[in-house]
Amino acid sequence: MDTILWALMGIIAGACIATQAPINAQLGRNLGVPIAAAGVSFVAGAILLWIIAFAYSHLAQTPIDFGAPAPWTFVAGGVLGAFYVFSNIMLTPMIGAAAVMALSVAGQLVGGLFLDKIGFMGMAVREISLGRVAGAVLLIVGAVMIRVL
Repeated sequence: MDTILWALMGIIAGACIATQAPINAQLGRNLGVPIAAAGVSFVAGAILLWIIAFAYSHLAQTPIDFGAPAPWTFVAGGVLGAFYVFSNIMLTPMIGAAAVMALSVAGQLVGGLFLDKIGFMGMAVREISLGRVAGAVLLIVGAVMIRVL
């Protein structure tokens, strides 16, 4: 049952990203500066995440340790996320939400296969099997078909 719930959460998260792209693209058009839309999106998300973090830490009775040292690489997640959102804002009006999402998912899968292979940042190492490569190829072909056809 847990596996189904986690899969549904992933599907819903993907649908949220697909919905976010045209919303942010329209915001970029309204503001006149696409990068400003990415900033607005990140500020809104950051506010909500901080509210959730404080609520969660209170409920779990685990205080947030603002003095805890963290390697500089941990901020890379925000930088990569900013690039992703900005790219979606720029690409969605040009190639459409479906193509942006298809190409994004294809890129995520190829990147994920590589990161699994090397065990990036302590992740469990998972070999690249024929089945995983076939799945990636099918997804890339599908992304190209969505964009071209």
